[in-house]
Amino acid sequence: MYKILKRQDLCPGIHLFKMASPDVARKARPGQFVVIRIDEKGERIPLTFADWDAKEGIVTIVFMVVGTTTYRLAQLKAGDFIANFIGPLGLPTHIEKFGTVVCVAGGIGVAPIAPIARALKKEGNRVISILGARNKELLFWEDKLHQVSDELIITTDDGSYGRKGVVTEPLKELLEKGNKIDRVIAIGPGIMMKFCAQTTEPFGIKTIVSLNPIMVDGTGMCGCCRVAVGGVTKFACVDGPDFDGHQVDWDLLFARQRIYLDEEKLSFEQCRQGSHS
Repeated sequence: MYKILKRQDLCPGIHLFKMASPDVARKARPGQFVVIRIDEKGERIPLTFADWDAKEGIVTIVFMVVGTTTYRLAQLKAGDFIANFIGPLGLPTHIEKFGTVVCVAGGIGVAPIAPIARALKKEGNRVISILGARNKELLFWEDKLHQVSDELIITTDDGSYGRKGVVTEPLKELLEKGNKIDRVIAIGPGIMMKFCAQTTEPFGIKTIVSLNPIMVDGTGMCGCCRVAVGGVTKFACVDGPDFDGHQVDWDLLFARQRIYLDEEKLSFEQCRQGSHS
């Protein structure tokens, strides 16, 4: 059993847990993830590291309520326990001194991209971060990203904070101005990552995305998280989750993400009704 040491509600529907997990914290690296299970009857879901403290044995996860498991997770509080907290899983994000790196975070993507930006900055890179959300109410960790960025650009779809628009707009502007950009890392909703990759492809700039297919065991055994990258089948849990965004078959990814939508919707509705009854 793994104890929730701290709970923080970052914004509507988005929550932070600090978990006691010394073994995971000791080996965690940027870009990796854990698979959690609330109890013995719960489903397994992956959550990317938002932060960790190896000395204190603490791992930070951030999640958005989108279905049954995240809804049940959001009912827990500090002092509660979850059954499984397995990791670190996946390959760490490749970090070296590239030069100038643009980190693009969409919505909850700021949580996993913050430690990546921090590691890139530590290696001596110039880090330009673009943070986007639907509105001001759904923005969080602006301060954390600002601390590890040489430049921070914020966008909101409705213009309630920062500049109005989506994250691909300032990304395209940076590229069109002739700024020397050596790498782009984009994390967020699949459609956002797809359009970030499409934006950078004409400029020939390597663009890394963190894929989020359906995942079960997290060790490459079940095959649920298979994706097509450069025409080759890969497993996001052991070959990723980071991949070259220009090589990803996005249509296949989106199709596989939609396989269980009806079942997920029904489960979510039953879960909420059960908790209210």
